[in-house]
Amino acid sequence: MSRRRCCKVPELFPLFPVDRRHLEALTTEIGIMQHAQGARPDPSHGYCTDDVARALMVDVLHGDELGWRAVATSMTRNVAFLAEAFEESTGRFRNLRRWDGAWLDAPGSEDADARALQALGEVIASATAGTARDDATALFEQALPTAGKVGSLRPRATVILACDAAVRAGMSGAAADVYERVANDLWRSFAGCESEPAWPWPEALVTYENELLPQALMVAGRRLHRPEMVRAGSHVLDWLIEAQTSADGYLRCVGNAGWWPRGERPARFDQQPISTTTLLLAAESAFEETADPRYREAAESAYNWFLGHNDARATVADPDSGAGADGIGPAGVSRNQGAESTLMWLIALEHIRALRARDGWSSARASDALATVA
Repeated sequence: MSRRRCCKVPELFPLFPVDRRHLEALTTEIGIMQHAQGARPDPSHGYCTDDVARALMVDVLHGDELGWRAVATSMTRNVAFLAEAFEESTGRFRNLRRWDGAWLDAPGSEDADARALQALGEVIASATAGTARDDATALFEQALPTAGKVGSLRPRATVILACDAAVRAGMSGAAADVYERVANDLWRSFAGCESEPAWPWPEALVTYENELLPQALMVAGRRLHRPEMVRAGSHVLDWLIEAQTSADGYLRCVGNAGWWPRGERPARFDQQPISTTTLLLAAESAFEETADPRYREAAESAYNWFLGHNDARATVADPDSGAGADGIGPAGVSRNQGAESTLMWLIALEHIRALRARDGWSSARASDALATVA
């Protein structure tokens, strides 16, 4: 596997001010609605815990950028949604909710459990003291025992990131115990994968949010002083980046119209923003661990995918409204701007903003970047 081709782009694309208008257009007094028809919210699909958890993570990012008062109402609403989703009898979160607030499933999925825990962990780690933080801490402690028993790979990775946030905030005890146990479970899933360079993956199919797994290994390896975890995570991430880099050097995430079965080519469509942002976050973690500029370039390339450096040669994000389109298909960019895609754009923007600020990359080179792919 080549370790040199990793989405390198010659210029930085521009940053944009925070714009929450589309997020707010999708949001009611209950929470953020899942889907949209074009830019208009579609109430028929109601709400889900997955998206509310992501919206809460966006609130945390925007609190750093805009100040906590600007997001206080949204944070309180989103934490309240998660509290209402939580069932004490099962220790799990319901996921799907009708437009009128009635719950449709009990319990939800392991993905929803883990993602809710991660959002609560980020509030604990980053938000200023207040009711939302106190409520998030109490709910995190209630949900942790059951979330720590998840069996699927991606929820395990998400629980690791949740516990890392909580431990970063000073929590110990159960949070630290669950962290180490789940990290070891994920690590064992990759046992022997390094001996298969053509397929260093613990499943026969590469599907969604794949980079969560190597990101969690790297983050846990740092926290637990396990360099073998960091090495394994970076090795798998290298493989994923290589496989998802086009011959022209831009990002081409595995599409959900067929995914990537072992021994075959990755599906080209439909490429979705959640895959792009997941890669960006993993590359950011890898860069923080290794200082290798290849990961810095990969993170920038994922950001640039939203702004036209992609198969469609068209923008997936609308920075003027803060919206994100639902992906790239054979016919081009989707017209619909639902919750998940919008939140993925907002997360990508804030992480690149923070990454550039930390490492001193200047946005001065970005002035002509959009014109190069127009």
